[in-house]
Amino acid sequence: MSAFEQLMAHARETAALDQIAGRLGWDQETMMPRGAAPQRAEESAAIAGVLHARRTDPQVGDWLAAAEAPDEAGAAQLREIRRSFDRTARVPADLARALARTTARAQGIWAEARATEDVAAFLPVLKEVVALRREEGQALAQGGDLYDALLEEYEPATSAAQIAETFDTMRPRLVALRSAVLDRPMPQRLEGQFDENAQMKLSRQLARSFGYDMAHGRVDKAVHPFSSGSGLDVRITTRTNPADPFNCFYSTIHEVGHAAYEQNIDRAYLLTPLGRGVSMGVHESQSRIYENQLGRSRAYTGWLFGQMREAFGDFGIADQDAFYAAVNTVHRGYIRTEADEVQYNLHIMLRFDLERALMAGDLTVDDLEAAWNDRFAADFGYQVDKPSNGCLQDVHWSVGLFGYFPTYALGNVYAGCLYQALRQAVPGLETDLAQGDTAAATGWLADRVQRHGGLYAPREVIARASGMEPGPEPLLDYLEAKFSALYGL
Repeated sequence: MSAFEQLMAHARETAALDQIAGRLGWDQETMMPRGAAPQRAEESAAIAGVLHARRTDPQVGDWLAAAEAPDEAGAAQLREIRRSFDRTARVPADLARALARTTARAQGIWAEARATEDVAAFLPVLKEVVALRREEGQALAQGGDLYDALLEEYEPATSAAQIAETFDTMRPRLVALRSAVLDRPMPQRLEGQFDENAQMKLSRQLARSFGYDMAHGRVDKAVHPFSSGSGLDVRITTRTNPADPFNCFYSTIHEVGHAAYEQNIDRAYLLTPLGRGVSMGVHESQSRIYENQLGRSRAYTGWLFGQMREAFGDFGIADQDAFYAAVNTVHRGYIRTEADEVQYNLHIMLRFDLERALMAGDLTVDDLEAAWNDRFAADFGYQVDKPSNGCLQDVHWSVGLFGYFPTYALGNVYAGCLYQALRQAVPGLETDLAQGDTAAATGWLADRVQRHGGLYAPREVIARASGMEPGPEPLLDYLEAKFSALYGL
């Protein structure tokens, strides 16, 4: 075997073990008994140690030095293996195990604290997570910017300064649009109770309508919806609220966007570094375009209105236009995952600034709740009413995902570019969506974005697909046109 072939065999086995580690996380969120958390922390730490050892094995460095790429894909494989090897080698094995052990424990503590509205119960373990992630960031940065080093894990070749510049461009237009819309009368909203079993049944139908392959996936319930896995085993979760079926349906569609990306990657890349989404920003572009530009469109909501009438009978909204307005209501609220398209990115900007401050040491964990509440009041104009609607609402910090939040807004930016190109490429889009048929749209995304996996750099894959350099203007233009029409501005 050549050095390249040996390296790829090693990479495939490492990827398989990484999938096992991911399955432990999926089980912890969906089916694991609560009392198993301490043991699961040890299991997660053990497999993290094995993965760290494989990724830092000196033999990998020898193979990289000797390997010759046979083609473009091979060169990209070497690029990704080298990036992972260099990053992982900077992190001591003891630190990698400590992070896995602590975040597995912290996740359970966060879930309990969120359920009981007890911030104080969560802060001690969050301090441990923050300290460990800062230590990791310092090791990765090697004298550079600590936050940029963490961000590299989720959005390669992007800096916090670039993201801040994008956010500074977006914020004034988003704030102006929000202010104008909130001054208008609010559309009719859903009222009543919606059977949770019926919600789950319809959510699986919606997943299939967006091309989710149930032979290689499944839909379960979790506190915080997520997608897990790649290739032949890609699972999603959603959640139900008897008073708010949209939470279930659009969480499902969102996670299907993530899952479809993983399911549609070229099978030749299975269990290799290219066999997964290239970045979380590109990943989020898929989930957001599925959820919003397609799933919340006038055409698709017209079809969904009929499906809900079949599932729940008369639920108080008389026609498709009123239903479309209800789906797209701009409203006061606290929860990022329930935010409308106009305000969603403002939630991300809040988290981005706070976590940068935590990582820089400019904000202490003890002051986090007050800082969150003050910033929320300044940005949204009203006070946080309880911790589960404030700094305890997201799972991300409990599991150490610092640098992850800004990729959500980048995903919206990328989705705006893709949607502009998609509308030109699929002239019958509205007619298809009105029949619940997303095949042309999702097929275009699969061909232009998803099948490539990690072959191209994040901004490159978006530029290739959309024919433009990624920027926020298409997203902002789309939002202003949609919500000006909806609210008669």
